[in-house]
Amino acid sequence: MTTSAAGQPLIPEPPATVAALRQAIRQIAPAALPAFTRELDQAADQSRQGSDLAPLQRFIAQWAAYVHIQRQPALAADLRRWEDAAEAGDAAEARQAASAIGRILDEAHSAIGLPAR
Repeated sequence: MTTSAAGQPLIPEPPATVAALRQAIRQIAPAALPAFTRELDQAADQSRQGSDLAPLQRFIAQWAAYVHIQRQPALAADLRRWEDAAEAGDAAEARQAASAIGRILDEAHSAIGLPAR
């Protein structure tokens, strides 16, 4: 991941399209590209099988939120710390971590114009 100066986002917020999200991930989190591609293929297959765009819409929402978070190094680091705490802590710490993770995801969804999860 590249670094930013003075807490600024690494890249501008991309539009919520497959092409723009792929390019953003290529820039800020290239290790996530295989998962992006695999999940895109799964969402496309589900959409074709069910003649329903919902799987693709969920895919785009999920990855747009991911990019929103990852383009901000401090926010991405906070999320990783809470994810680690959720896995390593006791039940009370796991609940606190889950709540914090939920807030981060809700704020990401709101920032990109999506309803909270």
